[in-house]
Amino acid sequence: MKNIKYLSILFGFIAFIACNEPEDVLIGTNIEPEAVVELPALTAGSANFATFVSLGNSLTAGFSDGTLFKASQEKSFPSILAQQFSLLGGGSFSQPLMNDNFGGLALGGNRLPGFNPRLVTTGGAPLGLESVIGPVTVTTDIALNNPTGPFNNMGVPGARSFHLLAPGYGNIGNLSAGLANPYFVRMTGTTPNASIIELSMAQSPTFFTLWAGNNDVLGYATSGGDGTSPITDKPTFDFAISTLITTLTSSGAKGVVANIPYVTDIPHFTTVPHNPVPLDAGTAAFLNSASAYGAYNAGIQSLVGVPPVNLTQEEADSRMINFTAGEGNAVVIMDESLSNMTIYSPALLSMRQATANDLLVLTASSFIGTEAVPGNSATVNGVAIPLADKWVLTPEEQLEIKTAVDEFNATIEAAANSAGLAFVDANALLSQLATTGIASDNFILTSNLVTGGAFSLDGVHLTSRGYAMAANEFMKAIDATYGSNFEASGNLVDIGTYPTNYSPLLP
Repeated sequence: MKNIKYLSILFGFIAFIACNEPEDVLIGTNIEPEAVVELPALTAGSANFATFVSLGNSLTAGFSDGTLFKASQEKSFPSILAQQFSLLGGGSFSQPLMNDNFGGLALGGNRLPGFNPRLVTTGGAPLGLESVIGPVTVTTDIALNNPTGPFNNMGVPGARSFHLLAPGYGNIGNLSAGLANPYFVRMTGTTPNASIIELSMAQSPTFFTLWAGNNDVLGYATSGGDGTSPITDKPTFDFAISTLITTLTSSGAKGVVANIPYVTDIPHFTTVPHNPVPLDAGTAAFLNSASAYGAYNAGIQSLVGVPPVNLTQEEADSRMINFTAGEGNAVVIMDESLSNMTIYSPALLSMRQATANDLLVLTASSFIGTEAVPGNSATVNGVAIPLADKWVLTPEEQLEIKTAVDEFNATIEAAANSAGLAFVDANALLSQLATTGIASDNFILTSNLVTGGAFSLDGVHLTSRGYAMAANEFMKAIDATYGSNFEASGNLVDIGTYPTNYSPLLP
């Protein structure tokens, strides 16, 4: 293609934030005072909170805004639980705190690629911290200044279910082979080959939480289902969950287990619209011409019913690529589920325009509209060049994810029930955030990026307020199973005291 006059894509779906929508909605502030009701004294029921250990991944660690940092860790849901457990004899709760509130990791003075400082907002779209305040020095160095355990919070960002059982997952010598996790390297101390479950059990826990499995599907989803991070196979997942719960309860500890949310409910997949492309009349006309997609459309239609593919009319129609002048044009995407028509012509790629049923990953917002060849307007990504698989979840890929989540959740709930453990339906909780929102204290939390109050700026992990909401759900589950009364005694936490975002200047 040549001579494409492309109008810059303005992502109004994020830019509107500063002026159109408040933070999570404050409700019911102008009401008559209620009569004082004396609440019952707090009781633990049959639970023993003396030694509390929490196992899991980034959601357990307190990961937020794209990284782990001190302030987010201090307000992780296990830390919030431990504060409430302390009212009933719970002991100290240690976490492997980062060295600063920048986030990011270094190794021997050099930044680890992919482990960057946190995201921030100045009232609009998420931004990298350094784009707002300038360069920072990442001071958390996994070779130089690791904290000393044991740690009650055994949440390790990036860990899949089976990683919680894996020896050597915290050995710095295994990093280059991809067999270790730098966050866990910080936690193993003098026992680098100890597993997460081993270090947890060494503390003789009397109570635990286990929220694992999210990463067994999340990597596949965030990579657009391109196969670079496959979904964990069910036998491996089932073995991991069974072994974890059997081990954790082997000495009589009680606990709470949570299941996996549908990742398609989170703002990482629901924020970027399928049709963000504005075009002027001339550009739209060129794209529709025989010099551009007009030739593709004609080629596809001419092959309906032609052996050996025998393309259907329905599929041919779904592959038509058309643009109009103005806003709201859909991006062009690759779709591996389409019939392979390159056997007739290399130009007949498996591509189509996105529909409302496709989910674009959040990171696509900064890629759509860029030029594959800088300065060449005929190489605009998402228009002249189709978006690769990694940028979008097609309905077929979404179904793969949902099927896996449903199977994994059946395993988790059955294992929890068999062991007599409390259970948190995190899947239902996050689905409610994505639909009606959740009223808690004087706020309504939703899954909207930046403004909803529940999800942090990375669109995957919770805010501190979201983690407080999760902690309350864990306490409600404990009440229901073990006869405690955190809710009835007024000892759920006030989520309004927990922030939804942190200043770029957070010390």
